[in-house]
Amino acid sequence: MFNSIGIPELLIILVIALVIFGPAKLPEIGRAFGKTIKEFKKEATEIQKEISG
Repeated sequence: MFNSIGIPELLIILVIALVIFGPAKLPEIGRAFGKTIKEFKKEATEIQKEISG
């Protein structure tokens, strides 16, 4: 999913996030995003196991 996003793109996204949300909210948003991605990967793995097994 994120294989085509490189360092320059991530830096641009980070700068835009800083402008929109401000530096105080960024850690909170990052944690929420990380938890969401982790949960998504976990569910995708479970679905693959159910389909193949």
